[in-house]
Amino acid sequence: MLRARWLLLAVAPLLVLTIFVATPTPKPADQQAAGQSESQGAAKRAEEELESAEDLLAKMPPGLAAPDKKELAHQILGSAMNSTKDWRTLYGHIADSDDGDGYCGGVIGFCSGTKDMLVLVESYTKEHPDNGLAEYVTALRAVNGTDSHEGLGAGFMEAWREESEKPAFRKAQDRVRDTMYFTSAVDLAKLDGLGTLGQFIYYDAMVFHGPGIDKNGFYEIRERVRAAHKTKAEGGKEKAYLDAFLDECRKVMLEANPDQDTSRIDTTQRAFLRDGNLTLKTPLVWQMYGQTFRVS
Repeated sequence: MLRARWLLLAVAPLLVLTIFVATPTPKPADQQAAGQSESQGAAKRAEEELESAEDLLAKMPPGLAAPDKKELAHQILGSAMNSTKDWRTLYGHIADSDDGDGYCGGVIGFCSGTKDMLVLVESYTKEHPDNGLAEYVTALRAVNGTDSHEGLGAGFMEAWREESEKPAFRKAQDRVRDTMYFTSAVDLAKLDGLGTLGQFIYYDAMVFHGPGIDKNGFYEIRERVRAAHKTKAEGGKEKAYLDAFLDECRKVMLEANPDQDTSRIDTTQRAFLRDGNLTLKTPLVWQMYGQTFRVS
């Protein structure tokens, strides 16, 4: 995934709500600072947009947040993350990401190098001090922003798998996933006038690119597309806007890694959009990495 480091931005119930700061390609310090400052503004503007629209959002249909659609969203996401619709099998999954993010594991691919794993383990340890991962909090703080395994290793991986058998740790994973990724993505999509498919497209982008404050993060991608194309809420065509958004996500993916498999866009989200399935109604058929998935 193209996730990045986190920047503290606001406080949410039970855990700290944060925004990613991407590890940049080396560039002159003044240029880098200006770019990050501008991109941080995109995240801040999105936060303010959500805060000011709380009453409006409360009156909107649940969309992707409806239990059946949320389940469907995680089946699709599971196929993209680990080639399985059975996303609940992913709580205990952990492995080196091989993409510079260190260990990645759990239901949403929390990574030791991108701070979401640290936030998860810290918040879980606060509630359950004697858990098997507590001894690794210091090491997770030290390796954040790197791909290092120092202080982690096989013991950490085994502790992760053991804790993932416990309902409390699974609940903690769900909570951090929703707080850091799902809710913000879905709510911003609703404010942009997007239906259930568009809400999923935003969510997948938030997961893959991270809620970053550099040019490759979700908030900057959204702002770039909105600057060039009207959202449905602004009187634009929903399909045209989503096509443009997927184009930008795909471009960012390939800029980061020209060999990146883009089937999560090409043969999944784009296929749903091409079929005009803006409500993400079932039955659904999609292809991911050459494998066909179906939901009746």
